[in-house]
Amino acid sequence: MEKIHYAREREKAQVSLYILCKRIIDIVVSFILLLCLSPFLLLFSIAILIFSGRPIFFKQNRTGKNNQPFTIWKFRTMKKCPNPEKAHNYQWLDGVPNDFVFETPKQQKITKIGKIYRKLSIDELPQLFNVLRGDMSLIGPRPEIPEITQLYTRYQAVRLKVKPGLTGYAQTNGRSVINHGMKIEYDLYYIENQSFWLDVKIFFKTIGLVILGKGAW
Repeated sequence: MEKIHYAREREKAQVSLYILCKRIIDIVVSFILLLCLSPFLLLFSIAILIFSGRPIFFKQNRTGKNNQPFTIWKFRTMKKCPNPEKAHNYQWLDGVPNDFVFETPKQQKITKIGKIYRKLSIDELPQLFNVLRGDMSLIGPRPEIPEITQLYTRYQAVRLKVKPGLTGYAQTNGRSVINHGMKIEYDLYYIENQSFWLDVKIFFKTIGLVILGKGAW
């Protein structure tokens, strides 16, 4: 019994150290990236202003760790929605269906420059501010909108036990083309196998996918 107790305490200490180090890495890397990318962020903002008008940024409520809401930031890639309250109206009774694939609602149209930004994931860059603030991590399950997470089953809600990420294991295994059931499985695999090595692999694989433009929508 003492050995089991010691093993559990050691495991908890390792998890705590991992979380602490991961937060430090998030702060350092996001700060450096924001500093290095600041001229490009300015150019991307100006391009939206010229070709698409205001607003430059898109803000939306998302569900974070332990079901806590936060505001996510992106470069705006869509035209204004006439009825935003009807854009995501889901009424599932037994959780989110496994075959569900998120798509941009028909009433929301992507701008011409928005298509380029989405293809290259440029629209996601402002989320580095979310990482710096602590709302998100560099690596973790992608944050969903509350309209979806409030309908999760207990099993699906396990993905909310960790901080959402700028990119994650599911994104390196299909990005936006995989269905919800597969995404849940990938996210839960990540949660069960979190490590610095896995985070590093996800980070560099994401860079490759972004360059190739695979799975973007």
